[in-house]
Amino acid sequence: MAYIPGSGVVSAGVADLVADVVNRYTGLADASPGMVALEAHLVRWLADVFGLPASGGGILTTGGSMAALSALVAARHTQLGEDFADGTVYVSDQAHASIAKAARIVGFPARAIRIVPSDADARLDLAALRQMIADDRSDGRRPAVVVGTAGTTNLGVLDPLPEIADLAVEEGLWFHVDAAYGGFFQLTERGRALLTGIERADSIVLDAHKGLFLPFGTGCLLVRDVATLQESHAGDEAHYLQDLAVRDLPSFGDLSPELTRDFRGLRLWLPLHLHGVGAFRDALDEKLDLAQHAYDVLASDPNLEVLARPQLTVLGFHAATDDDTRRIIAEVDAEGRAFLSSTLVDGRYVGRICILNHRTDVSRVDEALDAIRRHAAAAG
Repeated sequence: MAYIPGSGVVSAGVADLVADVVNRYTGLADASPGMVALEAHLVRWLADVFGLPASGGGILTTGGSMAALSALVAARHTQLGEDFADGTVYVSDQAHASIAKAARIVGFPARAIRIVPSDADARLDLAALRQMIADDRSDGRRPAVVVGTAGTTNLGVLDPLPEIADLAVEEGLWFHVDAAYGGFFQLTERGRALLTGIERADSIVLDAHKGLFLPFGTGCLLVRDVATLQESHAGDEAHYLQDLAVRDLPSFGDLSPELTRDFRGLRLWLPLHLHGVGAFRDALDEKLDLAQHAYDVLASDPNLEVLARPQLTVLGFHAATDDDTRRIIAEVDAEGRAFLSSTLVDGRYVGRICILNHRTDVSRVDEALDAIRRHAAAAG
């Protein structure tokens, strides 16, 4: 229950075995047209799930970091062109570290990465963002990209996506949504309500190795207009490839930095077809229920403070002091039955529970909660 836990669906492992034995190259459609078609179909299905238009598309990646990198390359190219040193990228102080890292890698100077404070609910502060954009324009900078988070790593909080989308349109910004953790809750009724506004994004990062319980190395980038990926990533013509057929399929090597890439589609396609999308929807709903259950139990304990009712499946708790909280986590982890992590919220040391592994059921959660309460009572 620490960090954002990975799981591992057995059927995805079978899919990887098949893909690795067949060992077909999927950077160009001509090398394995059936496999590329399968991946393209999956990406189109995901674009439909998130309400993107017919122009939308994307690519399966190794994870959220590579997806964020390509998203910012497309945003930089579309918004700023070749000369982008005066462009700015706006991220919340609760945003995942991979966003700022990706911005640096694609060439934005440190001064261009603008950290927007969060409000009392740990959401991106819209008033502060608006003021920062105005100040940057007056200083001769070119505001280019705003990033909203759909499920922060710290506490699973969702930024106000509809309002950020409105501001992005008003200011002419590229609207990127980091939904690596929270995005696949879109499959549930509660998740769709929470994620309202994500359909207006220019780019969306997803991690199926989080929300769909698949092997690590299964991420996704969706974009509103796949042409922006093509234009920003495609290289010069390679004459040694001139004999390949022209097919009505994407060349994934033109949509990301990767030229060599494995066949990732089967590890997503096979579990969805074998178990059905409903099985994943039910599992995600169960995790939402378990997080609410954990909140109710810990909130009733007089020795603990729970920061807020979870929006998704992360919650934070605090004992009487930072030292007490640190000791509780250490003692629970030392028992070897549950693994908890910590974070800092407003300078306080906070215990953190994330319920996402598909094998985590109510008995496991109750075992962890009992241990937390037992050690909290001893600390009190």
